[in-house]
Amino acid sequence: MRYPEAMVTLKKWTVDELLAMDKAGLLNPEKRIELIDGEVYEMPIGENHADVVDRLTEVLVKQFSGKARVRVQNPIFLDQADLVQPDFALLDAAQDYRNHHPRPESVYLVIEGSDTTLAHDRGKKLGRYARVGVREVWIVNLNAGYTEVYRDPHGDEYLTKFVVQKGSSVAPLAFPGDAVTLL
Repeated sequence: MRYPEAMVTLKKWTVDELLAMDKAGLLNPEKRIELIDGEVYEMPIGENHADVVDRLTEVLVKQFSGKARVRVQNPIFLDQADLVQPDFALLDAAQDYRNHHPRPESVYLVIEGSDTTLAHDRGKKLGRYARVGVREVWIVNLNAGYTEVYRDPHGDEYLTKFVVQKGSSVAPLAFPGDAVTLL
């Protein structure tokens, strides 16, 4: 007896399915995961990355207290195929996020610390941010010692990109008077 050839397909997940799996205890709570284009990614954090997150948390909270909510390594809902956990997000402080994760329209700035995940962050993830209209993304390139600034989303890309060296300052578009000195 001959069987037809099986077609191998990739199962794409939705945010609702991922959250249901988490609620059911099927996901390891110690793992930092993201859903990008319906695919689940585990996002590692090395020592240098963790140190930068700690130090930048202090800077951002101090600088933007009362102006924006500083979200650290917590989910942002982009659409049903994308639930990301950037290292930082500056959010609209007037919004209530108790019953839902922030949406792109509430996000002023996303900051990703990146070393081992640089290609992923610059590629698929940055394209997703642009596609849903996240206004500004900074990628702190831990390997090269500078920050890549992306602004003006259009389609799956950002029209404006520039680099800011470590120790220099840049202000988010939403807060032009609040320059951040980069670590």
